[in-house]
Amino acid sequence: MKIGIVGCAGRMGRMLIQEIMATSGAELSGGTEPGGAAIGQDLGLLAGTIPAAVVVTTDTKALFAASDAVIDFTTPVVTKMNAELAAASGKALIIGTTGLGDDARNAIAAAAKRAVIIQSPNMSVGANVLLALTEKLAATLGPEYDIDILEMHHRHKVDAPSGTAIGLGEAAAKGRNAKLKNVARMVRDGQVGARPTGEIGFATLRGGDVVGDHTVIFAANGERIEVTHKASSREVFARGAVRAAMWSEGRAAGLYSMRDVLGLG
Repeated sequence: MKIGIVGCAGRMGRMLIQEIMATSGAELSGGTEPGGAAIGQDLGLLAGTIPAAVVVTTDTKALFAASDAVIDFTTPVVTKMNAELAAASGKALIIGTTGLGDDARNAIAAAAKRAVIIQSPNMSVGANVLLALTEKLAATLGPEYDIDILEMHHRHKVDAPSGTAIGLGEAAAKGRNAKLKNVARMVRDGQVGARPTGEIGFATLRGGDVVGDHTVIFAANGERIEVTHKASSREVFARGAVRAAMWSEGRAAGLYSMRDVLGLG
């Protein structure tokens, strides 16, 4: 399985290089960057491992041509362009980018008609178990249970709430047969009044080097249920993304998630 990486010189990209090179049945087909000192460097040496015999380039179109699947943890603008390249080439695209807007989502949906697209707000196995559990709990517990989602990430993260937090909110809303946009409370500040029934609240923390902590709280009179996932290394995201790329082989074109990859429905 030939797997390429867009944004290969960043922290996540280097972790992906290591994971692909360590995965049986996977071959590192290349990596791209928009520019900078990494161009021309051997990908394996860039990631601190053995030579990979492929170098960093700026040609993403050529990367798709050389790959069976491409992994993208970049920005919404770049991901939109990569979705279009996936559609044109018919190659699988694994998307870990967060903070996607309508333009990127529309491009992804269009690409999924012609290629395998696997998009998830969090690629780790544990976080996707939390997503499935959140939906199940929301469906099982009554409306007297208030739902809040607390997340914390490192100080450099640019989007808030995190993509995983939004995904957890969507899972909780789905469990209650609701649309998140109709029940979400992203910020509480000032005289907000009593909490309405069915509201799903969010709280965001930023600081230090936290990789990613997420807690979903179900609170009712007399009891509280809290389910938590904490990532201590980006390795879990890389491992999940490579697993998704391997899973994509032979699949029909369509939009999938990590829950599909893991058989969680």
